[in-house]
Amino acid sequence: MNPSIPILRRLSAFALICLLPAVACAAPPAADCLARLQALAGDWTGTVTERDTGPAVCVTYRLTAGGSAVVEHLFPGDPHEMMTVYHLDSDRLLLTHYCAMKNQPRMVLDPASTATEFIFTLAGGTNLIPGKGTYMHAGRIRFIDADTSEAEWEVLTDGKPVGQNRFFLKRVKAKA
Repeated sequence: MNPSIPILRRLSAFALICLLPAVACAAPPAADCLARLQALAGDWTGTVTERDTGPAVCVTYRLTAGGSAVVEHLFPGDPHEMMTVYHLDSDRLLLTHYCAMKNQPRMVLDPASTATEFIFTLAGGTNLIPGKGTYMHAGRIRFIDADTSEAEWEVLTDGKPVGQNRFFLKRVKAKA
């Protein structure tokens, strides 16, 4: 028997054990992530900044373009109303946020995302220059359950973090 065979088997097993966590933690496919966002369709209420005690917020999610995009309206009807559109670009999930700061950050789903936590990172935008001015730079959406979500959106000014806009949301149940 070749003496190197047991060593190769141990190395193969070691490599498999090392790679399994990386595979298990890989971001879900973009189409699955879009489907998760599509499931948000409806009206949501909650608070901003602080759970339970922060200012009230209303958010609506609607499907558009034959279901190929999800439109999120923050503060609908308010002078600071904003809109975010989530959609696929081949095998990537993108968003464009139409901000009250009069810029439009574009973000991509980060590979560190999971099925219950989507992480978005800046991929450009319009009316903004990365590192200059104030704009939304990154975000995170956590799916607590089918009717509860939380989100954090990081804001930068001149390349430095100046705060996070935090949202604590519950689905508005249809009246029977």
